[in-house]
Amino acid sequence: MNKPDPKKSEKKKRKKQKEETAIQKIVNHYFFTKGLTLKKIKRDAKKKKIIYSRFTRPAKQLWELAGSVQKAKRAIDKVAEWAQSRNLDYAIETVFKKWLELDRLKPKEIVKKPYFQGNYMVWSETRRKWYVITPDGEWLEFAGKEDDIEWKTIK
Repeated sequence: MNKPDPKKSEKKKRKKQKEETAIQKIVNHYFFTKGLTLKKIKRDAKKKKIIYSRFTRPAKQLWELAGSVQKAKRAIDKVAEWAQSRNLDYAIETVFKKWLELDRLKPKEIVKKPYFQGNYMVWSETRRKWYVITPDGEWLEFAGKEDDIEWKTIK
């Protein structure tokens, strides 16, 4: 009978440990993009708020798909930035769904709109003037200074 080679079994153990650490890196990076710290992840896992094992299989699949931990992390970053700019929730599986269009994923642009005393303003290209639109729908010519215009971000 052949005895199992201790070197081979040790290699298998090391390989398994490497896989687990790579998977852990991907899962932890996913949680970091969600705004959690390692301490918070561990605390929530103990309290069973986070079921860590639920994320290991998709992380392993992502690792195999990406080919390396760094590429997987970059893909998660890209999807996280895209989803957060649109106020969407995302999971590791979202990276799979967006994999083919990763290079085209861009975060939503922040649009700033002009307001004067709470009323929306419009720039007329033909007349080269600002107009203030009242709540009644009236267009009044803006006679103030450029500094009086308040720029608000609209989401």
